[in-house]
Amino acid sequence: MFSKTCEYGIRAAVFIAAKSRKNERSSVPEISAAIHSPEAFTAKICQQLARLNLIQSKKGPSGGFYIENNSQLRLIDVVIALEGDNIFQGCGLGLPQCNAKNPCPLHEQFSVMRQNLKIMCENTYIAQLGESVEAGTFLKR
Repeated sequence: MFSKTCEYGIRAAVFIAAKSRKNERSSVPEISAAIHSPEAFTAKICQQLARLNLIQSKKGPSGGFYIENNSQLRLIDVVIALEGDNIFQGCGLGLPQCNAKNPCPLHEQFSVMRQNLKIMCENTYIAQLGESVEAGTFLKR
């Protein structure tokens, strides 16, 4: 459902949140290894999230990425930052002319699924997902 960029971005944010709970910063190589993502791609995603102030970064020997206000970052914030909101509005078949008046064959079912996805993303906090990683869930394939 999510693009690769968004999947890696969510995983990176969750990993960073888990480390931030322990007041630790994460380097790109560490994040990349933990989420099984190419290092350059991970760096690009983390930089984009940092530019939007969803995560923070500090340069230098004790630097890395972290989340300052871990409890406020929602899954929808990361998704919109990396994908925009089209995932919550677009056609399931990718048809630009699809709408309520001119529906595609999947329109009704997909609109329900999109709405449920949006509600889930709005009500899920990255900190919650970070806690589940600490409890034993995983971020690698």
